[in-house]
Amino acid sequence: MEQSTVDAMLTWQSTARLERVAEKLRKRGYEVTCCATRDEARAKVLELAEGAQSIGFGGSLSVACLNLTREMRDAGKEILNHGFPNLTAEERDEIRRRQLTCDCFLSSVNALTDDGIIVNVDGVGNRVAAMIYGPRRTVLVIGRNKLVSGDVDAALARIAEIAGPVNAYRLGCKTPCATTGKCANCAGANDGSICRITTVIRQRPAWSDIKILLVNEDLGL
Repeated sequence: MEQSTVDAMLTWQSTARLERVAEKLRKRGYEVTCCATRDEARAKVLELAEGAQSIGFGGSLSVACLNLTREMRDAGKEILNHGFPNLTAEERDEIRRRQLTCDCFLSSVNALTDDGIIVNVDGVGNRVAAMIYGPRRTVLVIGRNKLVSGDVDAALARIAEIAGPVNAYRLGCKTPCATTGKCANCAGANDGSICRITTVIRQRPAWSDIKILLVNEDLGL
């Protein structure tokens, strides 16, 4: 059997899983689109952000994979991205605050259960705060690698095993996991910890316009 045939079967399986999760999310109040590829997701984000003047980027590698900044900037939109190089600490903080009231906020999640529960762990809190309330619209781009079978504990385990240590390494944090690649449960005992705030979103926040794109590719961490 050729590898292309195996890949096609695995794509079929992940497609079916994403569609099941999409139905769970719709019952929880979200508008959900399943995208076969990142290019399809990119086109959908541009469509959803078309009328927005200010675009907030929550520091998501999943969103960064879509390469949206140049096209949005060329369209005259204000880009609020605290991850741009050469910003001072004060400038980064001001951008984070402005993201809370932007027209469209783009981010991802750390883990999504098969039952449609969104789980995040944050260090500063701007990402999860904007995800809950504030922006006129929030678009969450979620790759298939973020899905977990099980409950909130399974989601937290994924964050501890993958998203937490690798993000700490990426950000140059002075934490044990940034050296060993393994969570040391240092939250509360380490000034560099990025695991300070945990949010569990069981249903779409009542006054928030949240669109979810489920992408049948691995995106981000």
